[in-house]
Amino acid sequence: MISVSIIEEIIKVVGEKWCLTDPADMATYAFDGFFKDYTPDAVVLPKKTAEVSDVLQIANREKINIVPRGAGTNLSGTSVARRGGMIMPLTRMDRIIEIDSVNRCAIVQPGVVNAELQKAVEPFDLMYGPDPSSWYVSTVGGNISLNAGGPRALKYGSARDHLIGLEVVRANGEIVKIGSKTSKNAAGLDLPHLFCGAEGTLGIITEATVRLIPLPEAKHTLQAVFGNLDDACEAVSEIVSSGIIPSAMDLLDQILINLIQGYGGVQFPDGASALLLIEIDGHPQAIEQESEKIKQICHNNHAIDIVLARTPEENEVVWRARRSIGGTFSKVCKTLINEDATVPVSSLPDIMKKVLALREKYKLNIGIMAHAGDGNLHPSIMTDAQNQDEMKRVDQFAEELYREALSLGGSLSGEHGIGLAKKSFMSMQFEETALKMMREIKRLLDPNNILNPGSYLDEER
Repeated sequence: MISVSIIEEIIKVVGEKWCLTDPADMATYAFDGFFKDYTPDAVVLPKKTAEVSDVLQIANREKINIVPRGAGTNLSGTSVARRGGMIMPLTRMDRIIEIDSVNRCAIVQPGVVNAELQKAVEPFDLMYGPDPSSWYVSTVGGNISLNAGGPRALKYGSARDHLIGLEVVRANGEIVKIGSKTSKNAAGLDLPHLFCGAEGTLGIITEATVRLIPLPEAKHTLQAVFGNLDDACEAVSEIVSSGIIPSAMDLLDQILINLIQGYGGVQFPDGASALLLIEIDGHPQAIEQESEKIKQICHNNHAIDIVLARTPEENEVVWRARRSIGGTFSKVCKTLINEDATVPVSSLPDIMKKVLALREKYKLNIGIMAHAGDGNLHPSIMTDAQNQDEMKRVDQFAEELYREALSLGGSLSGEHGIGLAKKSFMSMQFEETALKMMREIKRLLDPNNILNPGSYLDEER
């Protein structure tokens, strides 16, 4: 517990309204998208970098844990108070400080919602590349902390690829500015990227300078339906090897197709067992040619239906059903666990077959979604956290899934991070010397281990 005198000291920094200690007020912050409940001792919502610094100085002095948090949409349990202490949501720090259209970058506070940044830069014919499925609510700071990607990561990369500068508050309250606005920067260690994907364990991001890219002149989306999953996977392989680089290429299996059938007026034909959504963008004439080439590839791989969306309105209808998946799960299950294995694209058919086999082996209701063009697989486990027997089978499924992904040359995460969900699997991917190096960096920057303790960076005890 945090003493009354310390709470009073924090209130002097942020104001009484922004320091929550009533359990009812803190309930929202007790869990994130991973849905494990860890009630904090307090919730502190700063408005300024100076307030973050002052609170961290107090916390470091008193050895009080602090967990930075964005919108809490993450699916791996990274923004909960695993060991008590304070949750620090940064959602009040939501200003777009500058849009520099000449140098194609923007300076934003961490609480800026991804979709709001996208909207703000469009009048300059620019866009921000990362587009996680939660983009309409998730924050830029949270995206950076987890190195989030999304469907467009295939062509435009993840948060790391668009990060060029940061303002970070260290565990001791020291404010540090790193990086620059320049497109090239070879001076010193690449410190901004050290904090990207660190899950709030090394410092608290209070400002980010992100690279913007030209808004494509035109965009097409092809919706291709297949009678079986193997044909869809073969189409993915051929599209990737054809030289065309789609901006997004998502694959859904029959379970998920049935789940979104009819949403927003979208209808799929009888016999639909796999769905490919393929987005291409660029010069209008070029994407017309690419669209025809992709259509032919899908036809050659026995697609039973192909729809081509050319206008912004048509594109929105096609993608709306895909982006609705997260919300539709609530209709069919009490608990959703969304896994995040990544494999080389050539191994996508292999990992798909493994998931189907494991689904049968453990008798689980699992839908399969993949950012197919970059090998990022999201098995969606529809379960009930209160069913202990089923949860044991869920854990067994996850362990076998990640062992298989790693054996194929893959990774534990493509965009969701490690958090609680995959902490125990880290030794599968990393040798002890690599884990030791990570822990040494953590100890150097946060010697009292107050920032998001309980992570995979904790010292072994």
